[in-house]
Amino acid sequence: MRNFTNYLAGFLCLIITNVFAQETFEARAKAIASKIESITKEEKSALKAEVEAVNVQLENGAISNADADAKKLQLAEARAKSIEFRVAQAETELKELVQQKVDGKITEKDSSVMLSFKFDPKKHRSNKKDHGEPRTTSQFVFAAGVNNLITNNAVAHSDFRYWGSHFYEWGLTYNSRILKNNNLLHAKYGFSVMYNNLRPTDNRLFAQVNDQTVLATAPINLKDSRFRNVYLVVPVHLEFDFSKTEMKDDKRIFHTHDSFRLGIGGYAGANLKSKQILEYERGNKDVREKSKGNYNVNDFIYGVSAYIGYKETSLYIKYDLNPLFHENAVDQNNISLGVRFDLN
Repeated sequence: MRNFTNYLAGFLCLIITNVFAQETFEARAKAIASKIESITKEEKSALKAEVEAVNVQLENGAISNADADAKKLQLAEARAKSIEFRVAQAETELKELVQQKVDGKITEKDSSVMLSFKFDPKKHRSNKKDHGEPRTTSQFVFAAGVNNLITNNAVAHSDFRYWGSHFYEWGLTYNSRILKNNNLLHAKYGFSVMYNNLRPTDNRLFAQVNDQTVLATAPINLKDSRFRNVYLVVPVHLEFDFSKTEMKDDKRIFHTHDSFRLGIGGYAGANLKSKQILEYERGNKDVREKSKGNYNVNDFIYGVSAYIGYKETSLYIKYDLNPLFHENAVDQNNISLGVRFDLN
């Protein structure tokens, strides 16, 4: 990430000078993004070393091909679980950060104080102006907002809470300028992890009845009822970037995320897990119950998405073209609307 060093330097300055201002939303999100990126690199590097050790054993005749394949699979599964656990912790930090933003705990006043220590924006702009950007850049993407299901071509009179049902998405994208001498069109692609949450109304929960997943009234009073689906997807967008192109010494200088942007595209991927979370009281004790299963959720997901905004911040909408459940008599398709941040 191009600005990560600047943000890190600013953070150290804050500690040294004992300034107790809060960090900006963008700076904290980038720090978490860097942590996620480091986790993936560390685990992949460790897995590579472990697989090489197995290959050495195989070459020396210490183990058979079947044993080698079994060991490699076991190592890969262990590293995948480690990545999932460590990234889940970072995900919790992201959720808390978004909640602080919603609650107004990250204010413009805090941002201005942090900015004065973080880096000199004029100097940063000047450096960017002189050298421009490479044809392909990378961004950490984070999005959050409301989530619901479209039933019978409508989201009105939904069985799910409008403001209580949320979605979260984070990932890494690459942004490539399509035309050599024109900055308008960009191909934006990468990977994302999507979390779609649904909170039923009227004290209901999801239940499987006759090979269908339906809403049923809970036999107890629920404090919270939430149904979560997690997906790993590959999003692809055609991005229109209206950032200005400059000329310096007869050379075109290209910039991105400096003006209005519009992205149109879609995504496809797989369901990683489905989980129902129930909260209630039992004997004056708070109980939190988690149930994992497939709930007849489609194993794969594909849909269309679009975003429009200014600089790093956009209004974001996504819609699943395939229904959430594959055996239900009535198709219900997931739709999400929120705010998206593309952080260089």
